[in-house]
Amino acid sequence: MKQLLFLLIPLLFTTSCDTVDVYEQTAAFGSHAWVSANKISFTFSVADTTSSYNIYAVVRHTDAYHFNNMWMQLKTVAPDNSVTDQQVKLKLGDNAKGWLGSAMDDIIEHRVLINKYPIKLKKGNYTFVLQQIMREDPLQYVMNAGIRVEKAGQ
Repeated sequence: MKQLLFLLIPLLFTTSCDTVDVYEQTAAFGSHAWVSANKISFTFSVADTTSSYNIYAVVRHTDAYHFNNMWMQLKTVAPDNSVTDQQVKLKLGDNAKGWLGSAMDDIIEHRVLINKYPIKLKKGNYTFVLQQIMREDPLQYVMNAGIRVEKAGQ
């Protein structure tokens, strides 16, 4: 009976955790400062064109970060080489509630939804280029920034 439990418990954990993420990658800023000239780029491939997707900006900063938000320039290059440029305001904190992300010690991680509604993606490679466009340059206390793409819940 004990042998059966040892086989079933791992099986339960592996089958009950159904991940929907397609891609997540971040770039680290060694000095915990993001210089506006430092444009970070991420490329990933889409194979499933039947699903809808949510796109998130991922930001990690220390508790010493000075602002409740972050402005980014987001450039998206689709498989057909069409380019979309947009300015994105990421709400990271609230004076009454504090940081809106998940915190571990003095490091806060945010996954902020960029698209308002789930979107369809074409088959092929997508490239995202992120650039911080805040008035403070370099932007202090930012550790990482990146992109997360996941399938929208069914």
